[in-house]
Amino acid sequence: MITRLAHVCIHTEDLAETERFYCDLLGLEKGFVFMKDDALFGYYIKLGNDSFIEVFKGDPGAAGNIDHLAIETDDINQVISTLRSNGFDATDKKLGVDKSWQSWTEDPNGVKIEFHQYTDESLQFRGGACEVDW
Repeated sequence: MITRLAHVCIHTEDLAETERFYCDLLGLEKGFVFMKDDALFGYYIKLGNDSFIEVFKGDPGAAGNIDHLAIETDDINQVISTLRSNGFDATDKKLGVDKSWQSWTEDPNGVKIEFHQYTDESLQFRGGACEVDW
């Protein structure tokens, strides 16, 4: 059911400097970008083995905060059912702007977890840009 860590989401006040650190200095590659109101809002950085760092522009003071963990699954419906039947809230599955299925919950410590099931159209594999409205 669970296959691996899909991504860790971090916030930054400076998208360019964060890209320079991960891509230029560490040699990683951007996978795709998020756009909001025709401006760069964030991006995925490829870590290898289909794992990523998701970076979003955050409010001042939010830099460095880890927003959530994303755990890849090959059966999101089963994950939702298992969580709910064991007393945990889980959102209904939804196709995200990156063309991947997602459902959200929190662990017992309040850590936000996004369960992620890729599709053939997922930008994690195809690249490109997706327009966000949140």
